[in-house]
Amino acid sequence: MSLGTSVPSPGCALTLSTPCSTSGSCANLVVVTTTPPAWSPLEPSVLAAVAGPDWTVRLHPVAESTNALAAADPVAGTVVVADHQTAGRGRLDRMWETPPGTALTFSAVLDPGLPDADWPLLPLAAAVAVADGLRRCTGVDTGLKWPNDVLVGDPAGEGLRDGKVAGILLERVATADGKPVAVVGIGVNVAMTPAQLPVPTATSLLLAGANVDRSAVLGAILHALSVEVAGLATERDWLLQRYRDACTTLGHEVRVDLPNGNAVTGVAEAIDEHGRLVVAGRAIGAGDVVHVRPQRPGA
Repeated sequence: MSLGTSVPSPGCALTLSTPCSTSGSCANLVVVTTTPPAWSPLEPSVLAAVAGPDWTVRLHPVAESTNALAAADPVAGTVVVADHQTAGRGRLDRMWETPPGTALTFSAVLDPGLPDADWPLLPLAAAVAVADGLRRCTGVDTGLKWPNDVLVGDPAGEGLRDGKVAGILLERVATADGKPVAVVGIGVNVAMTPAQLPVPTATSLLLAGANVDRSAVLGAILHALSVEVAGLATERDWLLQRYRDACTTLGHEVRVDLPNGNAVTGVAEAIDEHGRLVVAGRAIGAGDVVHVRPQRPGA
């Protein structure tokens, strides 16, 4: 797959090099938008084209959860896309729904080929991939909130990289023959208006100044995801450094709420070699956290 040159919003271009056909391949296809495109239904042939030959796309007009569908038949290289997801799941089984046509919701099944000890790095690799794909596709500045929230900034300059535009849920499941694979669920707020956002801390690509087609966003993220996961086995230090460089949590006072009701407060000092957040000298894994919040002075 060949990604087109990144273009500033409005518009996102993605160029492919295979001939157009009803089976989903397309020659010199450029997906470019100059008017709000996100309310148009997703097209299977376009999704297959932008995904490229390494992925098999299954499009559902409406689905409760793409992660649940992918986990039910976890074949590596499969991407389950929902045009409208009605019961998406986030971390700690938090449920959410997006207004039809305003978000990109999908789950990719990956065979990372990693030892068990390195699996905690997969959510970080996915976060780097989503941030990189969005940045290349839309031109917006992106950052990361540990462990795997993707942030973008306000085009008016108020609070750089402070709005959540995408979230990631990674689950480990077994194939029919017992091999472990990763189901990486990704949700991107593409064209939500302020009234449609689920929480005040969320935003959308449209509100960040990027008027972009959902299919192009899918292609950019899948390309970046393939690169990051393939390189994780041999370039983990490079991945960790890029994650640290993009992580807006580091250097700030935070409150980490734990499942037992306790909390850890202090400066977010580092991301260690296992992808854990180090706060006040304590290393905390993503699976051990309910919330990570900025700590207000005097709180």
